[in-house]
Amino acid sequence: MGIPLSPRPARVIDLETRRRRQQARRRLVRLAPELDGLEMVYHLPQEDDAYFGMPLLAWGLREDGEVVGLVPWMERLTPCHLLDDPEHGHFVGYRDPETEELFEAPPDHKVVELHQAAAYFEYEETREPSLIQQLPETQGTHALCMDDSGDPWQLKQVFGWRLYSDGGIEALLADEQRVDSTPILPGDDCLYPGHSRHRVVYFFQRQIANRIRREDPATLEALALMVMPPDTES
Repeated sequence: MGIPLSPRPARVIDLETRRRRQQARRRLVRLAPELDGLEMVYHLPQEDDAYFGMPLLAWGLREDGEVVGLVPWMERLTPCHLLDDPEHGHFVGYRDPETEELFEAPPDHKVVELHQAAAYFEYEETREPSLIQQLPETQGTHALCMDDSGDPWQLKQVFGWRLYSDGGIEALLADEQRVDSTPILPGDDCLYPGHSRHRVVYFFQRQIANRIRREDPATLEALALMVMPPDTES
């Protein structure tokens, strides 16, 4: 007669804890500015054979060791490979406009730079997010800032970017009432993180910001559609 086997205890899988760990490994731990004019290439589905280039602002090292290109896109500084939107575009790769070379992976010299910098600058884990790095803005990026419903939006120049220990990145904007010297530089007392004061922050390249300032009709129409509250759409 066989010996009855006791049932094995069921393993409890904490999916939320696993998800948080995976997110933590994807968080950015170091930034390096892109100073050689390399671009992100993306494709718009509605443009069959059209590809577009956008200057890279920086490269970022994630905790899992992967290096990603970063561009100001919509509401945040976005890893290029995450651009996969049927309306706004799909990431294709990177491009050197001087040689017209297309490549899929970040260049080796940026990978080495970021890994070396991360090894040199070690930061202690803190309960609250702390500032670990600050970059100047080099492309003339602007932010469209919106507060409570009904308040007028503001178009403000971005003066820098802050990386925090939780992987979050904030754009630095200027409080015009506190500017006491020019040019404005990262570290000046007049600067503040965009989301500390504004409910929504959208990023635009310099040429689009200039069209908004000139009140270009087509640009303002597209802007109105973008910022229109969902319950007011027809």
